[in-house]
Amino acid sequence: MSLSVEIVTIGTEILLGHLVDTNSVHISRVLADHGVDVYQKHSVGDNAARLEALLRGALERAGGVIATGGLGPTVDDLTKPAVAAAVGATLEFHEPSLRAIEARFASLGRTDAIGENNRRQALLPAGAFVLENPHGTAPGFVALRPNGKFVACMPGVPREMKPMLAERLVPWLVERYGLNEAIFTRTLHTVGIAESDVDRRIEDVFSTLENPKIAVLAHEYRVDVKIMAKAASRAAADAAIEPVERELRERIGPGIFGADEQTLEGVIVAALAGNEQTLATAESITGGAIADAIVRVPGASRVFRGGIVAYDNGLKESLLDVNSNLVQQHGAVSEEVASAMARGARRRLGSSFAIASTGIAGPGGATEQKPVGLVYLAVADESDEVHVRRVTFLGSREDVRRRSVVAALNLLWRQVEKKETRPQASTSK
Repeated sequence: MSLSVEIVTIGTEILLGHLVDTNSVHISRVLADHGVDVYQKHSVGDNAARLEALLRGALERAGGVIATGGLGPTVDDLTKPAVAAAVGATLEFHEPSLRAIEARFASLGRTDAIGENNRRQALLPAGAFVLENPHGTAPGFVALRPNGKFVACMPGVPREMKPMLAERLVPWLVERYGLNEAIFTRTLHTVGIAESDVDRRIEDVFSTLENPKIAVLAHEYRVDVKIMAKAASRAAADAAIEPVERELRERIGPGIFGADEQTLEGVIVAALAGNEQTLATAESITGGAIADAIVRVPGASRVFRGGIVAYDNGLKESLLDVNSNLVQQHGAVSEEVASAMARGARRRLGSSFAIASTGIAGPGGATEQKPVGLVYLAVADESDEVHVRRVTFLGSREDVRRRSVVAALNLLWRQVEKKETRPQASTSK
């Protein structure tokens, strides 16, 4: 039997941005592992009327609701009255839960009688299936409508919610709905291709598939294509995913650098190691971030010789052998200087390849000819040939710097792997 749910996270602090909602992300992943379809996610403040209205709407659309938050002893914990109203139940004390709360207080050395506010945590919708909470005081529960649709509520505290989900709620869902499938995924990672271009290449595949499904996710100068299959086993999912993956790889082409857990820098390190080649960096605008990305890869010491951060023009000349005339004639942010930086790093550090970056991150330092976001990237290879890319990034100073790192790794990867380079737009958001 298939099951669809909506997820609701409850708390005014979430709406105000004082608390980041990580619960819905975790719940979604766990549900996907058991083949449950999540239709929508919602956040609502501590308002019983709004929560009740949200729950009623969700129960019209989906088979159930999974909610977190609002089960504590304070006056703003209003989840249970709203849930009871949404499912048509009354609230009553659940004696086993009350005894569990008393035992919890005793284990903490609290021998005094618990207050009325803590007693209210044992007040649950009549007939609810109780989700015990050995990690806190507030029990969770599953309240059912007469038509079988449900609202499952868990505490908002992650250290209480996560084990309750895994040990109490998921087994209940599996038994009640006979869940015997999971959602398996394969993610293809692309770089240097615009999201709209990826979409154009795979649009007709996307529109004709139901299982597996495809999702396109844009990142910093990268786009992921996720293939999702619902199946009873990994082998069955792979059988459904593989022909779709072959079709996508053919359509997208050499912009795909890896899949699933592979990273761009990891692929670069592996390729260099496999060819017994080495790498050096010469950075200005990126300030060492390219080198940092490389050394985060386990085993990077096999290939990475070192890096030079030469922000100052004098250091570009003294450490990277950039001719002062190049800086004077063309400026530090230029194809000529980027090329000289890459060649200088490769020679000085004795590497097979060197990647260089120079640009204007802003907010100042720009001219009409050289706007904020202008970046030159250069790769010098073993033959001392240099490959240069000029790009202009939009966004804040940090946006420009982050995107410069990804673009630099993209250029480096294409040269190390000798990938075909398709025409690129000169401006990226």
